[in-house]
Amino acid sequence: MKKLIIFTLITLLTFSLTFHLEVRANNIDGHQMKAELNYLIEKGVIRADAKGNYHPDKSVTRGEFASYITRSLDLPISTKYTFKDLKANSSLTIEIQNAAGAGILSGYPDGTFRANDKITRQHMAGMINRAFRYMELPVQKKALKFKDSNKISPNFIDAVAVAVNLNIIRGDHRKNGVYFNPRDNATIAHASAFLFRMLAAADALKPVEPVEPNEPVEPVEPVEPELPTKPVQPTQPEKPSIPNINPEVYKVSSISGGQVNPTTAVYKTFEDALATYNASSSIRAIEQNNKIIKMKDGRAFGSENPKQYTSLYSNSTLRNEVTYVQKGHEMKYIGSSPDYVILEVAGTTFYAKQSEVNLVPTELVTGYDYYEVDQTNILYHNMYNNLSKSKGVYSIGPASPSMQAGKRYTSFDGVHFDEVGTKNTIIHFPYFQFQSVRQPTSYSGAELEQYIKEVLKERENTGIARYKNATVKSKLLGLGNYLKTIENTHRVNAMFILATAIHESDYGISVNAQTKNNIFGIKVFDSTPEFGEIYVRPENSVDAFISRYANLNYANPLGAHANGAIPGNKVVGFNVKYASDPNWGSKIAGHMWRIDTLLGKRDYKQANLGVISFKGDNGVNIRTSPDVQSDNKLFTYKPKDPGYNAAFGYPLVIVEETTGSDGYVWYKVLADINPPADYGWIRADLVKRILE
Repeated sequence: MKKLIIFTLITLLTFSLTFHLEVRANNIDGHQMKAELNYLIEKGVIRADAKGNYHPDKSVTRGEFASYITRSLDLPISTKYTFKDLKANSSLTIEIQNAAGAGILSGYPDGTFRANDKITRQHMAGMINRAFRYMELPVQKKALKFKDSNKISPNFIDAVAVAVNLNIIRGDHRKNGVYFNPRDNATIAHASAFLFRMLAAADALKPVEPVEPNEPVEPVEPVEPELPTKPVQPTQPEKPSIPNINPEVYKVSSISGGQVNPTTAVYKTFEDALATYNASSSIRAIEQNNKIIKMKDGRAFGSENPKQYTSLYSNSTLRNEVTYVQKGHEMKYIGSSPDYVILEVAGTTFYAKQSEVNLVPTELVTGYDYYEVDQTNILYHNMYNNLSKSKGVYSIGPASPSMQAGKRYTSFDGVHFDEVGTKNTIIHFPYFQFQSVRQPTSYSGAELEQYIKEVLKERENTGIARYKNATVKSKLLGLGNYLKTIENTHRVNAMFILATAIHESDYGISVNAQTKNNIFGIKVFDSTPEFGEIYVRPENSVDAFISRYANLNYANPLGAHANGAIPGNKVVGFNVKYASDPNWGSKIAGHMWRIDTLLGKRDYKQANLGVISFKGDNGVNIRTSPDVQSDNKLFTYKPKDPGYNAAFGYPLVIVEETTGSDGYVWYKVLADINPPADYGWIRADLVKRILE
């Protein structure tokens, strides 16, 4: 398995700002790159000569920089490539071979490496770019504006553009502009700066590990009439599996005629197969024991497995489960190794076990999720399950004004919608999916009861067998006033509670609802659907949902599963840990929208919504007054990664704003903490408004 050394950003900043290493040489003291040099010296990446000197301003050679890369990433031993001008088995030769085996460098056509040649700045950029490819981290390019951009060799343009975007390359600032000096020889100090920033950038591309819950709370059963689904019981994270070391398990394959066509060659190691895979455009996949474990492009879906869901972990150790996705559902494919698959879900990178993911190359894809808008501007989600090949559709609510009927959109977070066939991305936050459950509904208990009766009549009139006599037997009947009482007492939106009960209990007629008065599927899991808690009355099920779930661990910012007090998606809100269905939050939002529409559209867009966009390591404070004092902290949101686009921090309802005594603009917001607190204050520069 590839070993990726990722240093946390705190560590990097700590070393860069405060770390002072005692070295025997004095030729680093006072140097512009002192912090970067000292950091890499401490890590054993850059080493002193026989006299204890480091010579920061000495030109670095190709061989030296190759050794720096190998040590920085702790690259595995490789003998795949040998160079005829290197001394066999020397430490430098071994490190060069390891970097070559990882695909980070190559030699010259005559079979030499020329380790003693001085390396140029553009060559360093090239190796660093390939290092990110080796680490399988997503990178983007940035337009080059250097005065001497035309002097960069065409082969290195993309590499430099990636390094500039990641702030690894900053350029030589002069009076008449910024220069890159691509063909200048780089120094050891330059190399240390590039590598230091490379490690920091790699760290920033990784998701922040969430706080481990103290007492895991099982998710409840979502049941959607259009496409019934059930949640799963989270298990304790398993230790990563031991890689299969059968010497003949790896093959490379082309794809044609709707089939995977493996070549006759077999490979002892993944690295050997990877070399062939990278060298040929006709090779589309790597297989291990007839399972595709890597592909050039395609879609990733949750596989059939004993757990009935795919665990998503924060890193490649596969130990810290962050969330999970129901089998058959799609996740964005980023890359893979023999042991794990790198996936993107809702703008955040996760890792999953190979055994829990099916990789489907583009040529073999038979279906996928997409969104459409009807003529009345309502957004519909068309779902596809890759295992059952089944399809379903549900409405979420009004679409963005920028979305057009007749066009198809894809989205992995339900917010950033990519128009199929174009590069157009539309950002749209479905209102009820991101409205805080702390925002009360304007509807009375009697009005909620009216909706229950109306929707049950609709269900009964469908003629579907399970809805026969729904207007008489549903366990939702008579709950309207009770839900409003719960809202007033516990400050959880009554319309949200009703929408969740409708979804979880199939309008109050599911087996668990009918036989156990369990309208939230509490303690019901995919693996044991016959289980579930029994309640004397449906009202007791509501009490359990509020006291043991919503206000204990989900809406409460101090709870074990606190990711925001909204329905949300797989990285924000209840949906992170409450259900394996990645669309649970948008389905709940759809039910809320339908309730609101029938009762008069009084709630839609009545609250000003925002999201905390600040990414910090100490969390974000909500205060009792619009200023910073030692005694006015109401509570603190735990540190949370808001994703690549800072869209999925903690959602808020903004009530008003004012200028504090400190000169900052402050927002008064609904307090997510349990009653009796009603409001709190947060600085406006930490919040991004999300309404169109």
